[in-house]
Amino acid sequence: MDTPILSATGLDKSYHSGSVELNVLRECSFALRAHERVAIVGQSGVGKSTLLHLLAGLDRADRGAIRFGDRDVHAMSETELASFRNRHIGMVFQFYHLLPEFTARENVMMPLLIAGEADSAPDCADELLAEVGLESRGHHFPAELSGGERQRVAIARALARGPEVVLADEPTGNLDHENGRRVMEVFERLHDKHQTAMVLVTHNQELVAGFDRVLRMGPGGELENADREEPS
Repeated sequence: MDTPILSATGLDKSYHSGSVELNVLRECSFALRAHERVAIVGQSGVGKSTLLHLLAGLDRADRGAIRFGDRDVHAMSETELASFRNRHIGMVFQFYHLLPEFTARENVMMPLLIAGEADSAPDCADELLAEVGLESRGHHFPAELSGGERQRVAIARALARGPEVVLADEPTGNLDHENGRRVMEVFERLHDKHQTAMVLVTHNQELVAGFDRVLRMGPGGELENADREEPS
């Protein structure tokens, strides 16, 4: 088997609310190969989003290890993590997280501007917006876009620096069925072109039937192969 591009081993993660401790992940392990598309399905609250945030370096596990190739993600400082995410990880959220005061084009440019790549940012943003079918909407602000259009802008932004991995947290969860289907078609076209590895968390197993693997997460973060015929 190929060496994983991104892996997690023995992850524990708990959250505290006053004196109450909520154990979300216990001994959770996961591996993603280069160019692979993996979907994680499961009931709300089992830890799907928590795992995704840990893999992205947006949060830190209480115990366990996360490696990106031969790099120890947990050993990075906050500054190193920010640079790592900007270069290697594209993140897509359910609620888009677009900057409202910037146009769609400027939102897609943002990772490149942060990285000091201002010269290439405009052309890259225009190319990616065209790839997601929004070449005529680049100068519109998020408030002027539909939910499906905002999500496609978010996908274009996630790909701006050519990341090796895209992590998508319920990217269709805030959309109606038709817009959700269109967003998944965008993901499929972009994967075919860019061959970016992907981990997608969703409640809708039907939308990820073409993925390389579909894993079901149980309580505590236990992952097993999902029955593709079983409804989510």
